[in-house]
Amino acid sequence: MDSEAQKASSNNPSVMLASLLSRRAKLQDELRGIEKQSLLFAAGLRPTPAQATVVSWVLKDGMQHMGKLICSNLGARMDSEPKCWRILADVLYDFGTGLEVLSPLCPQLFLQVAGFGNFAKGMAVVAARATRLPIYSAFAKEGNLSDLFAKGEAISTVFNVIGMGVGIQLASTVCSSMQGKMVAGPLLSMVHVYCVIEEMRATPINTLNPQRTAMIVADFLKTGKVSSPADLRYREDLLFPGRLIKDAGNVRVGRSFHEIIKPSKLGELKEMFPEEKFLLNRGNKGVDMILEQNATGEDALRGWLVAGYTADIEKSFRVPSPSALEEAYEKMNDVFGPFVLELQAKGWHTDRFLDGTGSRFAWGSNLGTDNYSQRY
Repeated sequence: MDSEAQKASSNNPSVMLASLLSRRAKLQDELRGIEKQSLLFAAGLRPTPAQATVVSWVLKDGMQHMGKLICSNLGARMDSEPKCWRILADVLYDFGTGLEVLSPLCPQLFLQVAGFGNFAKGMAVVAARATRLPIYSAFAKEGNLSDLFAKGEAISTVFNVIGMGVGIQLASTVCSSMQGKMVAGPLLSMVHVYCVIEEMRATPINTLNPQRTAMIVADFLKTGKVSSPADLRYREDLLFPGRLIKDAGNVRVGRSFHEIIKPSKLGELKEMFPEEKFLLNRGNKGVDMILEQNATGEDALRGWLVAGYTADIEKSFRVPSPSALEEAYEKMNDVFGPFVLELQAKGWHTDRFLDGTGSRFAWGSNLGTDNYSQRY
């Protein structure tokens, strides 16, 4: 009975696939070790196997782990702008790979160049893995995130194998010389990055960050309609996501508390909207908004709508109006209920606001003593 069960298990396609992938991973590790030793030989070194192992650790594990640790501190920024960081991850990985390919050309600086290449690849690996889940979550319906993740990994494995085959073919033809590698490498990298950019542009993200919130508010103030994640995906700025949007009131989020608000003005700003979890401070180039520690996406939307309505009212008067904020606040309260319901119906998550490492505040029990704290 046990032998029959074992035989059935061994004939299971899932078990066979898992076994093949495990053996492929071990073979890949061996090939990477041979690659490092080949690089050393190309640089004019003749290491023993023990020395090659030590150098391999320094290049692959040491520098790569350092890159991973540094990049892991930027997780909040990746939550806020997963598309931008996904593109940056692929650029960093291609850059690191290019340095590894070019390292034999400078034997005196071989260790530094190859080590820096692995450092860049380590940062790329963390950024790519950290942004994968937010991107998959945008496509998830009815809790099928694991199914999406598994299918994505299967597709990735298929194309990795195809890429290995194409790489072997190129290595024996066009890329057999260093000149061929220097021509084919940048071309393949440009095609790769272009495909990733188009992929990210086509991905609808349904969480609220500063850029998407400003675009939602701008569309609502101009047309009275609520845009869906699919409506905004091709309009997002993936290179400069922090740009100000004039139609949404030129609101900036995330600046340091002490840079934009003087302690003497804290009580005055809080008294404008005592029940709200945001502060609005008008500057020369825009409006700075600082959120309370536990503020949600709905609180950010309320502040953005107030700033947008204020800008519209002052534009109609052509001069700053003392009562513009009060009138804008009343308008926001009139439209906010239906506005949020339509946002949620379009698929937006309004229960949180992803502002990266933006500054937030927390009030103490006594406003008169400026008893506040700040988070970066």
